[in-house]
Amino acid sequence: MSEKEHKPAAGEPIRDARVLGLPKVLILGLQHMFAMFGATVLVPILVNAYGLPLNIQTTLFFAGFGTLFFHVCAKMKVPAFLGSSFAFIGGYTAIAPMLEDGTPNSEMLPYACFGVACAGLVYLVLSLLFKVFGVRKVMRFFPPIVTGPIIIAIGLNLSSSAINNCTGSWWIAIAAILIIVAANIWGKGMIKIIPILLGVIGSYVLAVIFDADVRANLVANVSSAKWFALPIKMEQTVFGLFASGNVDTHMLLTAVITIVPLSLATMVEHIGDVSAISSTCNRNYIENPGLHRTLMGDGLATTLAALFGAPANTTYGENTGVLALSRIYDPRVIRIAAVLAMLFSFSPKFAAIISSMPSGTIGGVSLVLYGMISAVGVRNVVENKVDFTKSRNVLVAALILVLSIGISYSSAGSLQLGAISLSGLAVGSIVGIVLNAIMPGKDYVYGEDKQGDESVNFIVQ
Repeated sequence: MSEKEHKPAAGEPIRDARVLGLPKVLILGLQHMFAMFGATVLVPILVNAYGLPLNIQTTLFFAGFGTLFFHVCAKMKVPAFLGSSFAFIGGYTAIAPMLEDGTPNSEMLPYACFGVACAGLVYLVLSLLFKVFGVRKVMRFFPPIVTGPIIIAIGLNLSSSAINNCTGSWWIAIAAILIIVAANIWGKGMIKIIPILLGVIGSYVLAVIFDADVRANLVANVSSAKWFALPIKMEQTVFGLFASGNVDTHMLLTAVITIVPLSLATMVEHIGDVSAISSTCNRNYIENPGLHRTLMGDGLATTLAALFGAPANTTYGENTGVLALSRIYDPRVIRIAAVLAMLFSFSPKFAAIISSMPSGTIGGVSLVLYGMISAVGVRNVVENKVDFTKSRNVLVAALILVLSIGISYSSAGSLQLGAISLSGLAVGSIVGIVLNAIMPGKDYVYGEDKQGDESVNFIVQ
């Protein structure tokens, strides 16, 4: 009997959501969309504050479109959602700072987007390396002692944004957390697998009822928003820039030189994210469909989004957290979320409802999701039986964690090397990879150690 012909036993993950029926699958897709929404729309909001008019509707449309494109590249196998990347915010602000009179720097938006589009193409170079040399040779540089702490650091690096969101209204955040915990622990049937959606809706409703400011903000935003509008504005695209015939080639080159190096950080994070998804779903997506496919999908999705004036795409940890919590691993659910995101991008009124969501709701949900990501990293290390009695393993893990978190939370927030700005996660990952490669005493070799390859996170299908 095939997997889709019967429901899994109690406690078993669901890999084919069709056994639940279409209505439930749609609800699960909505849950994934809500999970990514807060962070995805936050990127254009932040960039707007710095003076660059990225559009929320455009952002939402290409998050959905980029996700679908990624799934095609990844042979429809990887349950990943591509949302807006925070890694390029520094590049945006460097190319298009706020004008002196406090107005957005609309003229420079296409130049910054061109730089991001070129950064996405760099992914194809690494993808080619994986294809030519094979995943086994490349993945020898990413054993559990490296990927585990990187996954832990991904969750911990995100934690500050969750706390900052909670600070605005802790009671709403706590309400969201309590609803999620109650649904996940004591819920039955469908309730148990949509705790995030319930947490979002439940805490939002409570905030609207009991918080006059939230209620007033919601009414004002929704009443002023249109029902329908196209998500793409051609004058803000790279195509619009070249069509104008007034192109500053020096500024184009500056944007490329400034922004392209940032792809180093995002590519390392991509490998960490795919490792986290593999670990969560108990499938070796690194080898099947392969990192060359996932990198290609992520990079081309970023390029397409940037050409049309949207932020760069990246695999989203929030949705990995939903996978871990719901135990629904079917990529179809992610694709439904992507389609919903694209449909809702045509409605400014819906965007207004979501953008009016209280920060406490976003913070409470994020606390759970980011914690789940770090927990997956811990599980990766524990179930692969990494030997911490060996000093080399302790050093590798210690430096990844300390550099990743320490640099991110330092006053600078990143490591500046000339025009290149490296995130704490990028620095920690690079140092960990290099140290593990050069230090003697390796106790794990990819492709030879069955415990490491085929335990919790690397089962080849």
